[in-house]
Amino acid sequence: MAMHNPVRKLAGTISLLLLLVVYSLLVMAFATSRLPEGGGFIATMFYVVAGVGWVPIAMLIVSWMYKGDRSTPRN
Repeated sequence: MAMHNPVRKLAGTISLLLLLVVYSLLVMAFATSRLPEGGGFIATMFYVVAGVGWVPIAMLIVSWMYKGDRSTPRN
């Protein structure tokens, strides 16, 4: 059974919000437990990687959200 576009977009939006909340809490928990004993360079590299780490997952969700829109012709 295929999902209609508005339902798919609503589910995708909720999924993105949940992803950001859960991901940020996990990153904060890891950072506060592991980074204090590391140096400033390690902390900077961690935040650079963690700052863009959620993007591939979000790209998958967004591409799923707009999967149904590709079949409609564009003018």
